[in-house]
Amino acid sequence: MTASAFFRSSRSAALQRMPIVAIAALALAGISLTVNAVPARAEGLKDITARGFATAVTEDDFKPFEFMEDGVSKGYDNDLLAEVRKHVPFKINQQILPWSGILPGVTTGKYDIAVTAVLVTEVRKPTFEFSSPVAQSTTFYATKAGAKITDLNGKTVGAQAGSAMLAELKVFDTELKAKGGAGLKKIVEYPSNPEAYQDLALGRTDAVVNTEINLRSLLKEKPGVFELGTAVSKPVYIAWAMQKGNAEFAKVIDDAILAVRKSGKMYELQEKWFGVAFKDMAETVK
Repeated sequence: MTASAFFRSSRSAALQRMPIVAIAALALAGISLTVNAVPARAEGLKDITARGFATAVTEDDFKPFEFMEDGVSKGYDNDLLAEVRKHVPFKINQQILPWSGILPGVTTGKYDIAVTAVLVTEVRKPTFEFSSPVAQSTTFYATKAGAKITDLNGKTVGAQAGSAMLAELKVFDTELKAKGGAGLKKIVEYPSNPEAYQDLALGRTDAVVNTEINLRSLLKEKPGVFELGTAVSKPVYIAWAMQKGNAEFAKVIDDAILAVRKSGKMYELQEKWFGVAFKDMAETVK
């Protein structure tokens, strides 16, 4: 098997392979995997309650938070959403999209909530209402196995375009130079993480950055292919994102997430997908 085939991931192909029975089951559960449908613009909790549903959008390839497998969206955020649905007074319909369309869709009100691993940053806070934290994250870098890279000065490093990890990598580059180092040789931006991992495996880049959770999942999935480096950022929270000003809707989502957390179910899901539970998280990111 070629390295390209090894890492290839196609959301559209996954949907085409989905059995009709599975599609029907998802429809009964209130989950929509329609890619081209355009939901109504959200106008707040009153509007959502009136129409009877909120529209969530979830990434298609960000293990272990969310990913497509045999035409079904799986992962931590999907499991957590199933629990949250039990605590809200409306349905939550779900669509699956690549990362590049998620936050812009929430910003414009095309979607009500991004049910995906959004890193909470000071840059993003003025733009989004964030839920109570659903996980904790630190950005690390990974290298090809055997590369023995312990210093990123002079190295070519990949990151997902538009991600908080990319922003943290740029800050890290500035810090390297401030300490008298050469800094990174080049930052390569990728539409998706699988493409970044593929180039790393092929030796086109020296390292790739992502959350520690995601990289540990990658190492577990592809043993002997990659190695985990060290942190390039401080720990930050991960939360779901909603349109700024939609505070009443955010409060309903917060209450539901906290109910799942207080029941202990959130920690069970974290152990299941991450191998660790973040029990010391604050209840709010504000």
